[in-house]
Amino acid sequence: MDEAGSCASGGGFRPGVDSLDEPPNSRIFLVISKYTPESVLRERFSPFGEIQDIWVVRDKHTKESKGIAFVKFARSSQACRAMEEMHGQCLSPSDTKPIKVFIAQSRSSGSHRDVEDEELTRIFVMIPKSYTEEDLREKFKVYGDIEYCSIIKNKVTGESKGLGYVRYLKPSQAAQAIENCDRSFRAILAEPKNKASESSEQDYYSNMRQETLGHEPRVNMFPFEQQSEFSSFDKNDNRGQEAISKRLSVVSRVPFTEEQLFSIFDIVPGLEYCEVQRDPYSNYGHGVVQYFNVASAIYAKYKLHGFQYPPGNRIGVSFIDDGSNATDLLRKMATQMVAAQLASMVWNNPSQQQFLQFGGSSGSQLPQIQTDVVLPSCKKKAPPETPVKERLFIVFNPHPLPLDVLEDIFCRFGNLIEVYLVSGKNVGYAKYADRISANDAITTLHGKILNGVRLKVMLADSPREESNKRQRTY
Repeated sequence: MDEAGSCASGGGFRPGVDSLDEPPNSRIFLVISKYTPESVLRERFSPFGEIQDIWVVRDKHTKESKGIAFVKFARSSQACRAMEEMHGQCLSPSDTKPIKVFIAQSRSSGSHRDVEDEELTRIFVMIPKSYTEEDLREKFKVYGDIEYCSIIKNKVTGESKGLGYVRYLKPSQAAQAIENCDRSFRAILAEPKNKASESSEQDYYSNMRQETLGHEPRVNMFPFEQQSEFSSFDKNDNRGQEAISKRLSVVSRVPFTEEQLFSIFDIVPGLEYCEVQRDPYSNYGHGVVQYFNVASAIYAKYKLHGFQYPPGNRIGVSFIDDGSNATDLLRKMATQMVAAQLASMVWNNPSQQQFLQFGGSSGSQLPQIQTDVVLPSCKKKAPPETPVKERLFIVFNPHPLPLDVLEDIFCRFGNLIEVYLVSGKNVGYAKYADRISANDAITTLHGKILNGVRLKVMLADSPREESNKRQRTY
């Protein structure tokens, strides 16, 4: 979303670019009527807390509202409560369409997040090892309704590791717990389970606990001292014993920002996200980096471990053990490398599609669909002249899928009329002749990874609304 074209007529405090996401998740993203003034937004959203600023996104040339706005609150819990209570509501009696409210995307999150997003409701805490789950629930229930509590235990001894999770029913409750609980709990939002994040969070807090108690870390955080940049390729090293995963731990003697961390690791294609983790007990910089595929993670680890940033300061990069089978990961890595190469060929040179479609005697198309998603069997497309009942908007990360693969995926839900890509953008559209088929596609594909590409699939403007839009003349 281009926020450069936004404007707000109100004065008062306006946070700078670097503080837009301070505190995290304190900004909401609104889809509203083009005729909704800023005064109405301020009136309807001020009951939820202190508003620091309002941006109404406008066309750079006509200055007309684009029907999109951002509201920045002083606290995360205020923004979350505004999302919970205002999503799907009408701002005024004259409005015919309800508004949509999401937590706005930040540099650490790749997309806007809604009320049902697990990332906003589960917190990760440091607790005394004597705590039971009942103790944990008793301590945190004051902030809202708890869905479950769990304590991380040693798999062998069953002893608590002094770490736990609390899952609330609402994002605002989790935000209030983080804002108001005792600082000794060091509460943060936990990452979704499907990101295999527990090991990184445990590793981070375990290291923090060791430094707090004055113990030596289990491993040397700077094993690359007095070594060359490529010493990790030594044939006599113990690489074979090292865990391999898509997640990397980054340590530096000099603190770094999330933007700096991103700029370093985005050199390697396939970066999914990065996160800086603050350690109040040391001046070291700590971060977690995750790639979409293991091939990118392996390359980044051996390319950037020992890299000097800033000059004179070497950063340490190591795999975070997420319990994955190394053999399976390496096998997938080889497959993903081939699939990514083929996808890159198609995207950079569409004429190569003919080459890729020269299959063997079976006539199969390449690249094949590789995913953990259970897809329906292929179905015939609807005739091109069929009326469009539903349009889907598709976002690709890190790059679009080839058009033939995309069509193969979306036709499996039946009644597909057309699927196409927007030239030069990581987005596309799918047109369906049946709403049920379109909804099935959203339910099955949204947030899933196919051929190493993560998809976001959501409803686009209806055909009627699209036909009423002014056509561009340039």
